Amino acid sequence: MDATQTTSPQRSPLHDFLAPDSIAIVGASADPTKRGYKAMVGLVKDGYKGTIYPINPKADMILGIKAYSALADLPGPADLALICTPAASVPGLLLECGKKGVKGAVILASGFRETGPEGAVLEQQVLDAARQGGVRIIGPNTSGMFNLHKKVNLLALANVKAGDIGFISQSGNMLLSLVLEAEHNGHVGFSTYVGPGNQTDIGFNDYLRYLGEDPHTRVATLYVEGFRDGRRFLNVAREVTATKPVVVYKSGSTEQGQKAASSHTGALAGSYAMTVDVLRQVGVSVVQNSDEILPVAEGLGLLQMARGKRVAVIADGGGQATIASDRLAEAGLELAELSETTRQRLGAILLPQASLVNPVDVAGSSDARPSLLANCMEIVAEDDNVDSIFLVGMFGGYNIRFAETLLGDEMRGAESMIELAQKTSKPLVIYSLYAPIRPPALRRLHEAGLPVYSSLEHAVRVLSALGERGIYLAASREHSNAPAVTPDSQVQALFAQAQAEGRDLLEFEAKALLRTHGVSMPAEQVVRSEDELKEVAASFGDQPLVMKVVSKDILHKSDAGGVKLNVHGEEAMRKVYAKIMKSCKAYNPDADIHGVLVTPMARKGTEVIIGVMRDPIFGPVLMFGLGGIFVEILEDVAFRAIPLSRHDARSMVEQIKARKILKGVRGDAAVDKEALIDLLLKVSSVVDAYPQLMELDLNPVIAYDDGYAVVDARIIVDRLAAKSKDALL
Repeated sequence: MDATQTTSPQRSPLHDFLAPDSIAIVGASADPTKRGYKAMVGLVKDGYKGTIYPINPKADMILGIKAYSALADLPGPADLALICTPAASVPGLLLECGKKGVKGAVILASGFRETGPEGAVLEQQVLDAARQGGVRIIGPNTSGMFNLHKKVNLLALANVKAGDIGFISQSGNMLLSLVLEAEHNGHVGFSTYVGPGNQTDIGFNDYLRYLGEDPHTRVATLYVEGFRDGRRFLNVAREVTATKPVVVYKSGSTEQGQKAASSHTGALAGSYAMTVDVLRQVGVSVVQNSDEILPVAEGLGLLQMARGKRVAVIADGGGQATIASDRLAEAGLELAELSETTRQRLGAILLPQASLVNPVDVAGSSDARPSLLANCMEIVAEDDNVDSIFLVGMFGGYNIRFAETLLGDEMRGAESMIELAQKTSKPLVIYSLYAPIRPPALRRLHEAGLPVYSSLEHAVRVLSALGERGIYLAASREHSNAPAVTPDSQVQALFAQAQAEGRDLLEFEAKALLRTHGVSMPAEQVVRSEDELKEVAASFGDQPLVMKVVSKDILHKSDAGGVKLNVHGEEAMRKVYAKIMKSCKAYNPDADIHGVLVTPMARKGTEVIIGVMRDPIFGPVLMFGLGGIFVEILEDVAFRAIPLSRHDARSMVEQIKARKILKGVRGDAAVDKEALIDLLLKVSSVVDAYPQLMELDLNPVIAYDDGYAVVDARIIVDRLAAKSKDALL
């Protein structure tokens, strides 16, 4: 599918002013230190073909262009207004924009929500004025925007090459960093840039939809400190990633970084690990380091995707072959197992000392004929076990290292690689020691659309992103979400009762809810008096039992002495019942004790945790990881936004670092992975069906080789919804 294909049946309104035919510069100036001057210079110098309206009541002409005293004096409407004046003036100016038919406004000023309560009031006034006049606003507190294919350079940045990378960044310095990096790279260019600022009106989801539709953008790239509406962003990202790559660098991976992000933009940073997981769930390529943004964007733009994660390495040095293997393994990629036919064909053209096992080390075979590396790439490209090809070493520099006469052969090798790239669907990624000095063979590869990297680590990150994208696209075509659950009337009544009583669901109620919707649950009974123990004991027989207090006022049962294990027979049950009641009353004399839950002891297995929270940014999110003490010590968990597909559920189980434990260690049997996947899907469907369910905690769930046992279940109810309902009555 063409990467420029639109992703939505409704055209984004942002096209009307991000590709404007007329621009008003409010606060245009002849003072070189002012933004109103720089914006004028950027438009004039770059040859903007549209109409420029400088607005300045004290000037008749600015840079040779007629100036106007106010927006009202313009001879016609402007598609876009750049507002360079102080924060306090913005609401009034937006009202003037509305009267003049301005479609969008870029607000540079700071001093709004990010500064505190007074700024938040002013920002609301800005939004009210914009909505009253039907004006969309970029910012406030934005670095500005450019559209290089339209020659709209409101930042007046020099030496910025027009290209196919769209960039949305909450940091103006991050843009500058990428622009300088692209200038040094010499092959990367940009289509549209926008600094979203406080996202008062237009958010990341709106900008992403625009880039998804923009025919000049092949890769959408974002630097994000915080989302305002993460759920909508995920929905848009899922649409856009179906047709073109999306790269995100999310800052705030530490507690300190999250605080800095909040103070900088007033945005909620959210949980970093959760954000990364839910972004990858919808096909976004998330980079961990800021210096990976441009290399990954370039690689995905040029190569799009790989079929999978199996990489064939062709190297002209053993040391770098080893380093490449290490980095590939760390990135979750695999060294492809070359077929016997491939190894025989390689052996026929390489010296006897060459290594024919991946990584392939040509061991001096290419010293006198560097084009031989292209021949090796052609051979491994025909191997069905290979998804992508990684050339590692000094290609492009043989004529510098050994003899100038090798330049012709290197150029022939480059042409062969270009021909191969045109014939095969498998990405060719090249790392060269000589990339920083841009020798002729590497320049030729770049001109033909083959990426060449001067960092082995960057090249590996690109290979990883290509594999992730290919696997995601294949999975998105094959898998749909789990079947929807129809809310049960008795469960609805249970939620209503809990809300009316101002409490969460009790453990047996939470388990009953899950049991109603197909989750396997052990037998259990709630005992409310000693008189009931005889019948309950008879029903369970001689198997070991667990007895637990049931009380909305005692959340940590063990702390209150409210849990007893390995209880056998009626007499023991009576003693334990009395101990639990006495201990819990001593722990909290005012506790409302509903009874004691009796259930069979779960047999030994592997403990996992399944949790759900309704995140204020991304909505309902499901968590999976090892249970018990491991979840707090290792923090080895995976997140996915609800609803889940089977692919999502499977990838959660396979993502955690402790997945080897699930496969069985020291003689233990592997757990029933399919049963866990089914459980995750059922929990996802239940949460999707009941908006009253705010949080869910199944900890532990004990996984076996033939199923699972839910040992404990807790469901927190949305009490705010009940209060809101009461307020309306």
